[in-house]
Amino acid sequence: MKGLADKPSYIIELLEGGVTLEDVIDGHICEQALVEKSAFVVGDLGALMRQHACWQSVVPQLQPYYPVKSNSSPAVIQVLASLGLGFVCTNKAEMNLVLEHGVPPENIILSGVCKQLAHIKHAAKNNIQHLVCENEAELSKISRLHPSAKLLLQLTTEAHAAETSMAFGCSLKSCRHLLEAARELGVQVVGVTFHIPSSCQDLQQAYTHALSDARCVFDMGVDLGFNMNTLDIGGGFTGSEFQLKQVESAVRPLLDAYFPPLSGVQVLAQPGSFYVASAFNLAVNVIGKKVVTRHWDSLPQGENNEDTEFLYYMNEGVYGPFSRKLLGNSITAPSVHKHVLCAEETVYPSSLWGPSLDQLDQVVERCLLPELSVGDWLLFSNMGACGLEESTCLSSSPQLPIYYTVSTSDWYEMQEAGVALDSAMKDFAMVQYSA
Repeated sequence: MKGLADKPSYIIELLEGGVTLEDVIDGHICEQALVEKSAFVVGDLGALMRQHACWQSVVPQLQPYYPVKSNSSPAVIQVLASLGLGFVCTNKAEMNLVLEHGVPPENIILSGVCKQLAHIKHAAKNNIQHLVCENEAELSKISRLHPSAKLLLQLTTEAHAAETSMAFGCSLKSCRHLLEAARELGVQVVGVTFHIPSSCQDLQQAYTHALSDARCVFDMGVDLGFNMNTLDIGGGFTGSEFQLKQVESAVRPLLDAYFPPLSGVQVLAQPGSFYVASAFNLAVNVIGKKVVTRHWDSLPQGENNEDTEFLYYMNEGVYGPFSRKLLGNSITAPSVHKHVLCAEETVYPSSLWGPSLDQLDQVVERCLLPELSVGDWLLFSNMGACGLEESTCLSSSPQLPIYYTVSTSDWYEMQEAGVALDSAMKDFAMVQYSA
């Protein structure tokens, strides 16, 4: 074992000798079989590096600012901080977390539509200057509690308005009034932020409208004497390289037209899911099972009008790591962990439920799975963007154990990129995991 701290809070498993992530999951499942069979998460820190390399390759003109709410695992924060990312925080705890990992205050943005007074005061105390603002009430609070703040006006977009019924951001029409109010209060406005959701079908149109509006706000700000120098195009990056290239294709010519490099405007983006979604896998255990036989009267006579469906209950649900299901996001069907799984095994319509017996606690509505037994394990991929450190507050487990891994090849690449885990991660220890 190679120790990185006297009393590490987290262990990173270094995979050697051809050991794979699947081998690590198998090992921890075997461990759990001897105890209480609790759900657990395995994180691949090398995936963060790969996603960062992809980001730099496709959109090098966009400075990534990571939204901490996507996944606040300390290992994630440390790796991304070492790679030079900025951070978007929504509360005092998130600000403290990134500050503790050595992120300079100038690389932190305090976001949130309605910020608590204590959070604004905490930003001022720690010299965090960049705050997001979208209305006059918020402007008034900031002017009293953090008069030296540098504001980014949250601009609404048609794409985001179509996704939610809640008012979010200020319209282009109301920006002039908000800018004038800021000038009267003596608060600096330095830029604009907006958000295009990943569900947007017409990226070209959405970014055309948003960046055109942002240019108008910049021009209004300059007319009123503000030094407009920061543009944040928000999140909406799924983690797919293909989707990132679609965004780049839509954004690049617009940025060249409205915010060319010679303008001196720094262009930011908020890739949350992009960095962390694919880096984490969740293993859950089947704790209950029901068989339901459904009759279909609509089928032609002579055809089988009976359908067997299995309902499986897992030890985690929507009040835990699957909480994004409550927000309308779908959960991809899992794979089945079996050491010997016949390729021709019959599959059946199945639904997956959490342990609460609540009607809302349905994780996957319908999928095809082989018949499972109580005690079997299901593996959910792309589970990194679900706030792993805090999303389990209503779960059957107070906090899911997270096992961090990194392959030897990724380890050397991370060191070459300046991610010095052995010196920077004071709360971590490294152990070698070999076959």
